[in-house]
Amino acid sequence: MLIRRLRVEELPETMELVLRVFMEFEAPEYSQEGVEEFKRFIAVEAMEPPLRSGERPVWCCVEDGKIVGMIALRDKSHVCLLFVDKAYQRRGIARALFEAASQGLATMTVFSSPYAVEAYRHLGFVPTDTEQTVNGLRFTPMRYERATAV
Repeated sequence: MLIRRLRVEELPETMELVLRVFMEFEAPEYSQEGVEEFKRFIAVEAMEPPLRSGERPVWCCVEDGKIVGMIALRDKSHVCLLFVDKAYQRRGIARALFEAASQGLATMTVFSSPYAVEAYRHLGFVPTDTEQTVNGLRFTPMRYERATAV
């Protein structure tokens, strides 16, 4: 398993992975409005400028010569995407991606989909509010605080 920063030319392949996982695990819980909103957010033409500028850093996991997972941040500490290919789930890839993205950060936030709440709990996130829906996207606001040595 290799965790590294995503290269711009890998964005189309990575967004295909994100869409495939989203459609299988999350889209069934969303309205058509939410599905379309998500597709707009992950469109390559929407993701490329902030990736190029460094405004939206993305890390990927490469295994067997292909991208099998990814994590993206916005506002330096908000997880806006975290997806792992179905065939590679439950192998510690999400944790490894999270660790790479969270280096040097004391706190992080995420708007977790209903499907991912438990996965984020396993990473140490706790809900900060109840589930909400905005533009058809269902999410639970969550926060992570790195434990400090006493």
